[in-house]
Amino acid sequence: MLEVKNLKFRYNGFEVNASLKVNEREILTLLGPNGSGKTTLLRCVYGILKPRTPCVYLDGKDVHSMDLRERAKNMGYVPQIHHPSFPYTVLEFVVMGRASQISTFESPGGEDYRIAMNALKLVGIENLADKPYTQISGGQLQLALIARALVQNPKAILFDEPTAHLDFKNQIKVLEMIRRITFEKNIATILTLHDPNLAGIYSDRIALVKDGKIYAIGRPEEVLTENELGHVYEMGVRVISVDSFRLVLPVLNKLRNL
Repeated sequence: MLEVKNLKFRYNGFEVNASLKVNEREILTLLGPNGSGKTTLLRCVYGILKPRTPCVYLDGKDVHSMDLRERAKNMGYVPQIHHPSFPYTVLEFVVMGRASQISTFESPGGEDYRIAMNALKLVGIENLADKPYTQISGGQLQLALIARALVQNPKAILFDEPTAHLDFKNQIKVLEMIRRITFEKNIATILTLHDPNLAGIYSDRIALVKDGKIYAIGRPEEVLTENELGHVYEMGVRVISVDSFRLVLPVLNKLRNL
């Protein structure tokens, strides 16, 4: 279980203050408007940004007291933006995720490449193994980033806007893959999203984030309400049921009168 206890972080006058828990085989989505603190909170959980006191625990162990190698063995982080800088093959790019499992002066071996290839097969892009990763599409790159996180064999993975800049089909493909690996690999997953409809479909629980704080947290049907979403996004919304899902729609006449 990944647990955040009273996390506090202040940056340029903006303060994040949050507590949450995520179990294995569970997806918790941080949902909220731009500038609400979702990415800052995610970076604090991983340790890219340092909260004031110890507050993040994975299976009871203080994550921020771990060195980088130990943290990478236990927790994966998939950033929102990744700019390929050198034409490594996709397989070489993924095998770099094995760095935490290899001695400092050791090179990846056959077993590391086997694990990397299996990760590529799991996310469905093994056919790209020998292609320069500077030449693959945005959706394929996102899947390669997921594969690179998987080769660490982590207990938890944090995804910052995994659907950013992807078309509709690739958004679904990536979220389906995240859902699958969360369940099959017994992973505790936190991700950030902007789309409440995708959050409602793919999340076990949703945390609405506003002004650096968690305004509401619970199952999609508890959180995706007209009242809660209207307060967080400061706009009129309609929520209707479609099959077993909740569909969130804007109230356009209120938007057009702003």
